[in-house]
Amino acid sequence: MKLATSKRLVVKIGSALLVEQEAGTLKRAWLAALAEDVAELKRDGVEVAIVSSGAIALGRRHLGLPPGALALEQKQAAAATGQIRLAHAWQEALALHQITCAQVLVTLEDTEERRRHLNARATISTLLALGAVPVINENDTVATSEIRFGDNDRLAARVAQMISADTLVLLSDIDGLYTADPRKDRSAAHIDEVVRVTGEVEAMAGEAPPGHSSGGMVTKIAAAKIAQGAGCRMAIADGKRMHPLAALANGAKCTWFKPDTQPKTARKRWIAGSVKPVGWVKVDAGAARALGRGKSLLPAGITEIGGRFERGDPVEVRDADGAVLARGLSAYSAEDAKRIKGHKSGDIETILGYRGRDEMIHRDDLVLEQS
Repeated sequence: MKLATSKRLVVKIGSALLVEQEAGTLKRAWLAALAEDVAELKRDGVEVAIVSSGAIALGRRHLGLPPGALALEQKQAAAATGQIRLAHAWQEALALHQITCAQVLVTLEDTEERRRHLNARATISTLLALGAVPVINENDTVATSEIRFGDNDRLAARVAQMISADTLVLLSDIDGLYTADPRKDRSAAHIDEVVRVTGEVEAMAGEAPPGHSSGGMVTKIAAAKIAQGAGCRMAIADGKRMHPLAALANGAKCTWFKPDTQPKTARKRWIAGSVKPVGWVKVDAGAARALGRGKSLLPAGITEIGGRFERGDPVEVRDADGAVLARGLSAYSAEDAKRIKGHKSGDIETILGYRGRDEMIHRDDLVLEQS
């Protein structure tokens, strides 16, 4: 599989790859080589988002924190200072290739709660469309143990799901999945491809390695299940070498987890079957025809609003006779929707006092009833 065929790629980098464990300093030569790989992919037309660990590992040294496990508040303090250094390092590395990077900090709730999900999705998608490389990490400074991912493998998979990425690469200290832990069992065989994560596949995962890493094969398999369900192919690849993405693009040994659907199809399936509408909007004949042609729903085509819903909530789209045409995630609350219905998108800011989305429901968040 060629990375250059990807349209939207998420790359996850762990602390052990990016930070010298003894000294707590960045591996700058490795980071520079990876930035070259990213630049090459972008020249091939691939949108790249990076999920990067390393903030806590970098920050703890500057705060003089002792080695070993840290209390939650110590981790948050280390993340607060480490994030500045991590973001600056990425900025410097990518700027050499005239690439703008952006820092995005998220929590588990940001990927699961619909309003936050829509906001994060829109922000990251806009950055990618503008040619920037979002550098994403868990917002350790505010996340508590109850709302943390705890590892960036699953965070990366959730990000890939959220932005409808078609490829996720987990750069690791191992070149893929084995039938057993190859560090302990010399007879362990490498698995080139996994079509479905079964109990047998899950049983192959070992324990997390020592050091800064909080992951391990267990969390990578969990990430694979999320990615496959989102229609996103995923690779576990060796990240220790220089230019790891270039090596993967040239056929380096790895394990690919293949999905059975496409990202857009998976997202539409989720909207159609996993969320229950809490309101409805009625549209005129022109809007109904536009929806049939795959267009977004604009406020101008809305004639009536029903139910009580907030931004990000699922709603039904009905025609003039009340028949359900589609369902989707609303970009506006019912109260605001009532104020802008029948108006052009350019009038939204004047009516509401702020500039929101041009669409009431974007086509990516809309599923026709017959589909």
